[in-house]
Amino acid sequence: MTHAAWMILAAAVAAAPVRLAPAEADSVIGIILKSREETRAWLREQPTSYLATIKRVDFGNKALLTVGRSSDNDVRLEAEGIAGHHLQVSVDGDKFHVEALDSRARFKVDQAEVREATVGPSSIGVGRFLIRLSHQRFPALIVFDPQSPRFQDYKGLTYFPPDLAYRFVVNLTTNPRPDTVVILSTRGNRRRALRVGWFDFRVGKVACRLEADRLLEPGVGESDLSVFFQDATSGKESYPVGRYVDPRRLPDGRYVLDFNDAYNPACAISDDYNCPIPPRANTLKVAIRAGEMDSHYH
Repeated sequence: MTHAAWMILAAAVAAAPVRLAPAEADSVIGIILKSREETRAWLREQPTSYLATIKRVDFGNKALLTVGRSSDNDVRLEAEGIAGHHLQVSVDGDKFHVEALDSRARFKVDQAEVREATVGPSSIGVGRFLIRLSHQRFPALIVFDPQSPRFQDYKGLTYFPPDLAYRFVVNLTTNPRPDTVVILSTRGNRRRALRVGWFDFRVGKVACRLEADRLLEPGVGESDLSVFFQDATSGKESYPVGRYVDPRRLPDGRYVLDFNDAYNPACAISDDYNCPIPPRANTLKVAIRAGEMDSHYH
């Protein structure tokens, strides 16, 4: 389809912002504000906060990684309750196999203490630490510490004021021949995704289109869609790499695309993450002054 043909089609199908009755609008804004306060509280103090990350170790070409107090481990954790050679982790297809090494070593899976387990992308407890088993076809171990010194760097999160002019209920224009695309990442990896379709909507008088992708990675569900985008605020008011918004499917098959819920990737706060970079096609010329702004943690 030529660009001119797409412009005609997009203008015809682009969704306008949702019109809500005053009481319903107040309720939606209340939910948005509550979610933001909960996110601030999570970042400030929770053990899974981005500020809790203290190290990342990628598998690279290694078949397994070891964790423990001794200096010869791939992931060295010097703390009470950590054995010299506490455990080893290997990649088992789309899962991870975790096995305790020292005779007294244990780790937690869903709060149960075990010595061996095969689990999908998830987290395990080791002493006071939480270790995220990150797959993404580029497996790594990410260590979270409730005593992370980075909690001292907390300075809140900044958002655009809620604006329901950026809330849409849209149809997904499905890709008739879903194709596999490459999503670049902040760590230089080439992550694969399925281009499922497109969302068309209108910001002011401007027709906009964003592609919806499903990452082809362990732990991503068949119906999990992601929209990674940049707009005219990127690198100015919002995070330079771009932002994400998660479409929410309604019972009638349409989706809520609310940019008030747009958020920054984890790498906006921690370098220990491998974050998707929005594809070039998802660069909007209009400003989306809704959702999370750049709080300048870097």
